[in-house]
Amino acid sequence: MTRPRGSAAMARQAPLRGTAAAASHASVHVRTVAPSHPRTVAPSHPRTVAPSHRRTVAPSHPRTVAPSHPRTVAPSHRRTLAPLEVRSATAADAVAIHALISDHLEEGRLLRRDLGELVVHAHRFVVAVDHDRVVACADLAPLSRTVAEVRSLVVSEEARSLGAGRRLIDELVGRATAAGFDKLCAFTHAASYFVQLGFSIVPHVWLPEKIDTDCRTCPQFRQCGQYAVMLTLTRSRQSCVPLASLHG
Repeated sequence: MTRPRGSAAMARQAPLRGTAAAASHASVHVRTVAPSHPRTVAPSHPRTVAPSHRRTVAPSHPRTVAPSHPRTVAPSHRRTLAPLEVRSATAADAVAIHALISDHLEEGRLLRRDLGELVVHAHRFVVAVDHDRVVACADLAPLSRTVAEVRSLVVSEEARSLGAGRRLIDELVGRATAAGFDKLCAFTHAASYFVQLGFSIVPHVWLPEKIDTDCRTCPQFRQCGQYAVMLTLTRSRQSCVPLASLHG
C-alpha cells in the first residue's frame, strides 16, 4: 500500500518537532530575581518651631470703684397730717365751716352758705379735724322723709390725699341709714367720685324733692351743669337719729 507523500513528510517532521520542542524547553532558563531591598526612608525629623514670643499680658487688676454714698435727701418740710378725727360739728364749728366753704367758692362747685344758717344747722354737719382745725366738712340735709342730700362737701387741699372726703360720705351714709332715709343723693360736678363710692347717676327728675326745695329758686337753675347721683339705702331696723333733729 502506497502512503501519500504528504503523510510521509508529516511523519518525518513530527519527531523533529517534538525533539525541537523538547530542546527548546530544556534551554529555558528561569530568570532569577534578586530579592528586593525595601527602600529605607530616613526618619523624618519634625520641624522644630521656634517658640513664639507672644506678648505676655499682665494680669488685669479690676478697677476699684469707690463705694457709692447714697444721696441724702433733705427731709421734706411738707407738713404731715396726723390721722384725721371725724366727728359731729357743733355751733362752735360754724365759723370754721363758713370759712372753709367761702374759701372754695371760686372753684364754682359750691353754693354760698350764710353764717347764721350754719350756726342753726351745725348739728347736721360732720367735720374732719386735724389738730383742732376743721379741714373738711359735709352736711346731711333732709329733702323729705325718705330722701336726704349730701350738701356742702368741702375738703381742704392739704387733706385731699388723706381720704377725708370718703370718710365724711361714709359717715353720712351711716347716719342717713340710721335716721330711716331710703335714698341719699347729691348734686355734683364730680359724678365719677361718687360713682366710685357706690352712687349712681340718675336723671334730675328722679329727685323732685331737690328740685322743689332748692333748684327752682337757684339763679343757676338748669344751667349749673351738675349731675344728680343717688344711693339706695338699706334701712336699719333700729333708727337712732330722730328725723326732727335733722330738720331742726
